[in-house]
Amino acid sequence: MFNLFLNKTLPGPVTDPADLPKWNYDGSSTGQAPGDDSEVMCDCYTPAGDPIPTNKRFNAAKIFSHPDVTAEEPWYGIEQEYTLLQKEVKWPLGWPVGGYPGPQGPYYCAIGADKAFGREVVDSHYKACLYAGINISGINGEVMPGQWEFQVGPAVGISSGDQLWVARYVLERITEIAGVVLSFDPKPIQGDWNGAGAHTNYSTKSMRSDGGYEVIKKAIEKLGMRHKEHIAAYGEGNERRLTGKHETADINTFLWGVANRGASIRVGRETEKNGKGYFEDRRPASNMDPYVVTSMIAETTILWKP
Repeated sequence: MFNLFLNKTLPGPVTDPADLPKWNYDGSSTGQAPGDDSEVMCDCYTPAGDPIPTNKRFNAAKIFSHPDVTAEEPWYGIEQEYTLLQKEVKWPLGWPVGGYPGPQGPYYCAIGADKAFGREVVDSHYKACLYAGINISGINGEVMPGQWEFQVGPAVGISSGDQLWVARYVLERITEIAGVVLSFDPKPIQGDWNGAGAHTNYSTKSMRSDGGYEVIKKAIEKLGMRHKEHIAAYGEGNERRLTGKHETADINTFLWGVANRGASIRVGRETEKNGKGYFEDRRPASNMDPYVVTSMIAETTILWKP
């Protein structure tokens, strides 16, 4: 997973992405194309117009444009966790070099210079996303010191992936300015420390309507039947994070529950009480591709027939 940074000057303001001109870059320098045929479009396509293997948006767009999916208006809210590292030593921000801070407990949603490390980066990112028009809905310090989270959503369909990718890009630009390293590793520090995920909250029109709780339970049942396929697509290194500890379910086990943060799928108490609402897929790793995860959830719960 990486972001490309290119600048292009346009003759005037653009109000719709469809009005942007086509532009290419050297795909051979990023390992996305051979040197003798290196021009790659930014979406990204080969010169022949075929999507390159890393263009996960292409297949996602096909799923989200399916009439059955469109009719259900799938909403997503993604909780993107990440870790800030000291540039010279690649060790979490605020940690003593070669050592460890006090155990987890006082850092989650904390304030204070001895508990919250990197807030200037986090706040700058929050403001930049709001300015850019990204539907960023919140931020918070995470359980492990030096780890943070931002939330994007609710967003409909493929716009969820679009917005999360741009929010990641903005964050990496800000960390560059601040001189710190951004990590999306799902388990940056081994031992008794929380990993980093990208919990994906999801609902459809049927789930948000009266009687939606039954629809939610049927959708969760289908997700359980395809657990291995989803795990395989939910990010690299996730086996180091999904151990059954630190608010995760074991990677080989699928289970769901109400208000259970040790489950694969968590249903909120308000959803159970109201008989409708949404659920949270807690399996995706922090380095997941949001186009893959969001479209796969929609495909399994709406289109897939067991």
